[in-house]
Amino acid sequence: MGTFVEAGKTGEFKDGTMKEVEIQGKKILLAKIKDKYYATQGRCPHFGGNLSQGVLEGSVVTCPLHGSQFDLTDGHVVRWVKGSGVPSAVLRALKSSRPLDTYKVKVEGDKILVEI
Repeated sequence: MGTFVEAGKTGEFKDGTMKEVEIQGKKILLAKIKDKYYATQGRCPHFGGNLSQGVLEGSVVTCPLHGSQFDLTDGHVVRWVKGSGVPSAVLRALKSSRPLDTYKVKVEGDKILVEI
């Protein structure tokens, strides 16, 4: 069991937005989806793309590098590396599919707290 650390303020987020925060040296992606907050690792497990620079549609974030997609509600892989053909097959072969690490989130007053 970890410690809850302040990651942001509720007023910083509109529904359907996300941003990267650094907590204790870890890059964390913090998102507000349907009035709930979610926290996952901030970098794609494929090749380290900054997920906060990706596209968030509903609860699914798309990595800006190779198009891998993850559901931020639980970190599961929706799609591992976009595309077909030899280049995409090589990218998929270099690293196998891996879900995002997720973190517990709670809100106290206007503070968003993430368990690290």
